[in-house]
Amino acid sequence: MSQMYPGPEDPDLGVFVAQTERALAARGHEIERAVLDRRAGGKRRYAHLARRAFATARRFRPDVVHAHFLVPSGLIAALTSRAPLVVTAHGRDVRNVGAVPGIAAATRLVVRRAAAVVTVSDYLRRELEAKIPAARGKAHTIDSGVDLERFPELPAPAADGPPRFLHVGTLTPRKNVLRLARAFERLGEGTLTFVGDGPLRPQLEGRPGIVLNGPVPHDEIPRFLAQAHVVCQPSLIEPFGQALLEAMATGRSVVATTIGGPPEFVPPEAGVLVDPADEDALVEALRTTARLPRPNPEARAAAARHDVNEQARRLEAVLEQAARGRPA
Repeated sequence: MSQMYPGPEDPDLGVFVAQTERALAARGHEIERAVLDRRAGGKRRYAHLARRAFATARRFRPDVVHAHFLVPSGLIAALTSRAPLVVTAHGRDVRNVGAVPGIAAATRLVVRRAAAVVTVSDYLRRELEAKIPAARGKAHTIDSGVDLERFPELPAPAADGPPRFLHVGTLTPRKNVLRLARAFERLGEGTLTFVGDGPLRPQLEGRPGIVLNGPVPHDEIPRFLAQAHVVCQPSLIEPFGQALLEAMATGRSVVATTIGGPPEFVPPEAGVLVDPADEDALVEALRTTARLPRPNPEARAAAARHDVNEQARRLEAVLEQAARGRPA
């Protein structure tokens, strides 16, 4: 069950959910979905998700329900099925606890009801346990992983040419794109391409060396990675860092934030971790990372340790234990 899932209108919505589902199905599991596959509809769409979840649970009679996001999907799952529940937290759902009225109480209900809670980073697990102490003892860190076939190692373009930097993600304050742009301008060489859109786009337009491509389907991201030397995501906070992991899988070095999940999978050989508030450090991180091998086999090797099939195997164990009624 998920409030985010790829669909015809929003093919990039929750691609990490679909990726995990495919990996579990490949391991022989029978899966039925209750999902929302488009952003439109406002809060009314959650009522639609609840009706779909209730109908699917009655018809399919699952051995276990796996919900993505604590609230609302996890809450809906807890209320519409008596099957054992495993819920995965992805980031925003944890940050909403204490920030949005009513979310803390709803999250406590979900955590108490769940046989197990999965977080996509250890950083997120610690945050969840600090906010919802009932999660202690039932939380597991299993990240979304990366599909190594969809993101194969790619040759770098013009390995001896000026550096080509790439940012994949929304153009929002949390993604720290304005500071990244200023650091790039201070570096004074190469190009910086932004793939994505958001409210800060007007403040990035017209800057020398900066290319604003706009959003693209997830399946087209490898094409942009093939044209890049370094992928940058110095977010103010990044609960996991899916775009970084996918970039590393293609052999791209990365500039990543120290706050959140990236320190758990970005070794020094694969890139530079940087304080996202330190512009001077970000300039130096861009300079240092541009000197790493192009492509970078150490980045690929680090990403391979997070192969989605291995992550699915670990998640499978949690789901099976929950279905058997044992502590997961």
